[in-house]
Amino acid sequence: MAVSEVQEYRQHRFERPAGACELLLVRHGESMPVRPGVPIPSADGHDDPDLDPVGVAQAERVGERLAGEDIAAIYVTTLRRTAQTAAPLAARLGLTPVVEPDLREVFLGDWEGGKFRKNMVEGHPIAIQMREEQRWDAIPGAEPADVFAARVRRGIERIAAAHPDQAVAVVAHGGVIGEVFALASQTNRPWSFIGADNGSISHLVVTSDRWIIRRFNDTAHLDLAFTTRSEPLI
Repeated sequence: MAVSEVQEYRQHRFERPAGACELLLVRHGESMPVRPGVPIPSADGHDDPDLDPVGVAQAERVGERLAGEDIAAIYVTTLRRTAQTAAPLAARLGLTPVVEPDLREVFLGDWEGGKFRKNMVEGHPIAIQMREEQRWDAIPGAEPADVFAARVRRGIERIAAAHPDQAVAVVAHGGVIGEVFALASQTNRPWSFIGADNGSISHLVVTSDRWIIRRFNDTAHLDLAFTTRSEPLI
């Protein structure tokens, strides 16, 4: 090479490692509010409300945002709010969502049946303890932390193993997404309770030996009205 020849070394751009799976983790749209005296549907002991109209609109925005991505599959959980959020994207891509039961929301024990939201808003002493200790299982009867972490890891690893060199959309829950990022960052803080917004998109790359965080709580596709409300963690 001639001494006068110009060389340049551009900044590195991330490329998905060979064999890795990219997961676009979508928090479901806002679900129906809890109202005194109005029963909440349940599934296997978990609260299972439908999407609120605001959540339906958020789901449409998610579908519009991800419609141009090269997505090989869409995953949802056993709870209807994830399937309803995934529906617009599934229709655009012509994909049938697959249920991954291990990514259902953390079980809240005695605080299912709408009690979680009420107790959080009213500042119940256990709600304060839960936030301070970053532990869902401060709630009586709630899923133990190690059990929750193990099943979330199992669900993510199962999806990643099924889609090497592909990208998938995973519509899940606030507690689950927080746990995924706690596992990826190898710390219980600050991810577990940071609270992904309804309709947000987070991005994780899973290799055989690493979970690589690429993006968290992307809400660029949502109107300001969707992102300035204070949403509960669940």
